[in-house]
Order: sequence, then structure tokens, then C-alpha cells
Amino acid sequence: MVQPVVLSFRCGGVVPSLLRDTTWDALLTSVLVVEASSLDEPERTRQSLYHNRIDDLVFGRGGVVVPDFDYQTDVLIVGTGGAGLVGALVVKEHGFEPLVIEKTNVVGGTTAWSGGGLWIPNNPVSRRAGLQDSFEAALRYMDEVIGDVGPASSPARRRAFLEYGPQMVEFLERLGFRWRPSLGYPDYYPEKPGGSTFGRSIEGAIFDGRLLGPWLPRLHRYPNVPSIPLYTNEASKFALVLRTPAGAATVARVLWRLVSYRLRSRVPLTLGASLVGQLLMLCLQRGIPIWLESPLEDLLVEEDRVVGAVVRHQGRTVRVRARGGVLLAAGGFAHNREMRERYHPHPITTDWTSAAPSDTGDAIRAAQAIGAAVDLLDDAWWGPTAILPNGRPLFILWERSFPFGIIVDSSGQRFMNESASYVDCGHWQYERHRTVPAIPAWLIIDSKHRRFYPFGFVPPIVTPRSMTGPQFLVRAQTLRELAARCGIDPDGLERTVERFNRMAIAGKDEDFHRGDSAYDRYYGDPRVRPNPNLGPLDRPPFYATAIYPGDLGTKGGLLTDEWARVLREDGRPIPGLYAAGNTTASVMGRTYPGPGSTIGPACTFAYIGMLHAVRQLREAFARTEGEHPRDGH
Repeated sequence: MVQPVVLSFRCGGVVPSLLRDTTWDALLTSVLVVEASSLDEPERTRQSLYHNRIDDLVFGRGGVVVPDFDYQTDVLIVGTGGAGLVGALVVKEHGFEPLVIEKTNVVGGTTAWSGGGLWIPNNPVSRRAGLQDSFEAALRYMDEVIGDVGPASSPARRRAFLEYGPQMVEFLERLGFRWRPSLGYPDYYPEKPGGSTFGRSIEGAIFDGRLLGPWLPRLHRYPNVPSIPLYTNEASKFALVLRTPAGAATVARVLWRLVSYRLRSRVPLTLGASLVGQLLMLCLQRGIPIWLESPLEDLLVEEDRVVGAVVRHQGRTVRVRARGGVLLAAGGFAHNREMRERYHPHPITTDWTSAAPSDTGDAIRAAQAIGAAVDLLDDAWWGPTAILPNGRPLFILWERSFPFGIIVDSSGQRFMNESASYVDCGHWQYERHRTVPAIPAWLIIDSKHRRFYPFGFVPPIVTPRSMTGPQFLVRAQTLRELAARCGIDPDGLERTVERFNRMAIAGKDEDFHRGDSAYDRYYGDPRVRPNPNLGPLDRPPFYATAIYPGDLGTKGGLLTDEWARVLREDGRPIPGLYAAGNTTASVMGRTYPGPGSTIGPACTFAYIGMLHAVRQLREAFARTEGEHPRDGH
């Protein structure tokens, strides 16, 4: 038996002074676990340690002693992104006690940085807004778009996602989560059978960050970027502020939201910040403990079953027992240089990813160490990415899709539909690089593009010198001069632009069909006709920006079944081990069906997995103790 460890737990290291705020006393008292000062109050201690309940709990001087384990809970959840927090809520709402651990000092992971959309076909929020959808249509669409990619996207997993996704949405809505439909944001292949142009994606409604109280600073926020209360389906209009009445109205609406919230001393959060903020609030309201700065070190296995984990918490190694199992929802390995070099196509670096820095593959490696199977490790949620002058990556979306611009390789030739799904663009860039140097590729635009549209954080019209660099908005008066500065073949670039300009005037991209799809046109300029994605590059000065195959995170990971159970190489589930999100090989295979195709399945499979876990716990209670004391919750 291991030597017992005396612990003084605090949720994420939150200081006891928080309890002086009576508004938060009831909320945070249930979240803080045990302090030495509370040992004279055994009844209160026993209540706050409900999730440590075992028959032979020993209360002793300075802490709690549990044979073989230092801490006990019903389900241990690794990660505080959307999947982890949804999983915790499922466990709690079914009468059991979760413990959530997070390796960093903030909550939310990459989810909090993201657009925060969830692609959930046939969801009740979009149906109420007028979406005509069905399980059958969505399944046909997924089958058409994803194809046969092996067990990561098995028929059973696709059906589970489509069946339980709407249930997950309703579950969170019942708890008080406020959703908003992303109307008009189409699937990425809407012309495919079963595709939709109406919008199957949903996101969190605007959320007042003040409701998080002292936890607001713990919400993971993108550094040095102001919070703008903008929704995902407003972004394309927002970028057209100088071009369309809808664009101007959108900017006015967003500014009004910002001003009205600030005048009332509120903190308006949208996108991923709203998603994580609302989920975090629901967790705090229910007293779910969250340990920050508590990385997973190892999984604990007894008789082939995962029974807990070794966690580094407050400078100590803590053995946590999880009677119902462990949910791994800790992201992928976007910032693990060794894993990317081993699995991904080359060239590759961690410098191009937009994932959170904590995305280092810890959970994947811990599961591999006990025999878990993996798949799709060579893939990612790719997307064209520029590097800002300050060295940070910029995920390129409307910048490449709006007219008056093209992407070329080192020979000066186009090789893709610049307006297509970002995952496709990443695949195409690597494929092209096998024959012609295309990493970096170059996004070439003319002065009309710069005058009409923002470029990342650079507003229209003005291009400050501080926002230019040797690979970002390189400027020249002629295409030949620009090509020379960027290492592009000048003759090839001139020929390409000449051909492209003819096609743009005619409104038909004969080479790559840009603008044919409704998704292409979603990020188009309706004032440019006949094709809103095509405009000639004919007005100097010209600009060039280096484009790399960046990503929103990695796509491969642990193989899981339709119950989110992690599988062994022989296809058998590992009892007690669940996984969701980018920790797993994606049910979306090698493609990206629509906006929110990462977070939607992540939250859904966390929901599914934890339903399975609580059912197993109930069955265990029935065998050993009779009815669970909180059944019927």
C-alpha cells in the first residue's frame, strides 16, 4: 500500500478569501474541497467530501487518508474545454460526483479561443428557427462527405453522433445554457446530397462574464485581442462594412452591444468564450470541483480496468481513484513538436497552429501507454495560415475567399479553390508541395482588396508599416517586383494573373470552380458580379502574404466506439476509459462537414460517454449497495 498523502485541496488554488464575498459563499464553499481549519467541522467536511465517500474513509489530523488512493471521486475528467465541462455536467446531473482537472491555470483550452460553434444536425435550436432537417438527411450528407475512413468514423459512431447531438443540446438548455442558431452559415459542401445552406451550427448566446465572479480571470482568452461581441454568422458581413448595407448594419449592431454592455459594467462574451463561460458557470453553480494547474501524469489500471489516475496537484503527486472511470478530453497534440514530426506530413512545425499552447498530447500518450489504439494521427484540422509580424499565427478565412486575390505556389501557379473549406486547402497545399514548392504559398491581392476588406487585424484602406513584414503584406508596384521579393517565378505569376483576370471578368473559374458553391459565396462580396468570389488583380500596388498549412488543432488520436469508450488494438474497449474531442480520432474522418465540426462531436461524445459511465455506476451501486442515494435526480 502506498504511503497516504495529507492533502489540503483548493479548487484550482482559489484562495480562501473568495469566501468572504457572501455572493459566492454558497457557490464556492461546495467547490473548495478541504482545509485544515475545517477539520473541527466533521459534518461540513463529510458533505464537501461526498465524492470521496468510501466505506473506510479515515478522518485524521490535517487531511483525509484513503487506503491506496489519496482522493476519490466517481468520474475523473481531464480537460476543461467544451467536452470536459459537458461531461462533468452529465455526471453531476445524474447524481454522481465528477472531478475536473486542468493542466494550466485557466479554463477552456482551445475551445475558449475558438469560434465556439457546434455542428449539430437536426438540433432543436435551429429547428425552432426554421431549419428543415432530419436524421436521415444528415446521415446521408455525412456518408457522402466523409466516405469510408475506417473505425474512427464507423457507421455506429456517425449514428450515435446524430442521435445524441440534439439530446446533448436539449440537456444543456434544460440546465440554463442559452443557445443561438447560426442562421445562414451553410454546410461546407451544401450541394452534396443531404447538405444544408440554412445552417446546422449553433453557438452560445452573448454571456455576461461578470457572472463568473472571481473565475472570470481564469477563463482562457486569446492574448492581446479585445473581446468583440460578434457571432460566427456575423463575421462575413462584419468584414463587408465598407461594401454592403448589411455589413454596416452588422458593425453598428456589434458596437451597440459592446457599448450597452460596457455602460452597465458588463463583460460581453461570445464565440468560444461564451460557450466555455456558460458551461463553467453551470459547473460552479453545481459545486463541481475543478483543479487548475493539475496535469495528468499516468492512468491507473487494475485488472485491465482504468480505476483512476496519477495527478500532479499543488506540488504533490496525487493518486485519484475514479470509480466510474476517466474521461480524457484534453485536446490533441498540436504543440507537441516530437509527435508532429513523427506523424504529420513535412514540413511541419508547432509555430503555425492556432491551438492553445497546452495542446501537447498528454492524454493521448497516457492512453497509448496502457494499450489504447490510435488512428488518423497524420491529419489535422488544417487551414491556410499567415504569420503576423509579431510571430503569432493568423488563420486566414475571408481574406483568401473575397475577390481580387489568389493563392499561388513558387512557380506562380494557382493550385486550389481559394474559397473552399480550410481543411481541404491544407490537404491541397501539402499535396501540391510534393511536386512544386508550395510551403509557403503566397496570397496575392491588389489594392482593391486592401481598400475594401480587412486583412486579419489590419483594417481596410490603411496598411500601417507596423503590420507589414518580409512575409506579411509585402508591397510592390508591379507583379514582377512582388514576385522577386517573395521568391516566386515572375513569368509564371504574370501568366497566372492574366488568365485569372479573364476568368474573373467572365465570372467562371474554369480551373478550380471557385464561387460555384454556396459555401464559397458565403465569404464573397455580393457587389462583385457575376461571381462574388472572383475579381481581377489589376490595380497596383500589389500585396503578398506567405501562407502555411496551419491548423485549429490535430484530428487524430485515440480510437473510440459509439459510447466514447477507448478501444484497444483488437477493437475491445478498455473498461473505465472514455475520450472525446481532439484527444480522439475524429468521427468526421479527413474532412470538415460544416462549421463547428470539432466542438459539436466533442461535446456530443462527452455526453454519450458520461451517460454510459453513470449507467455503469448505477449498476455497480445496485449490485453492492442498493439504490444510489441521489437516483431520480
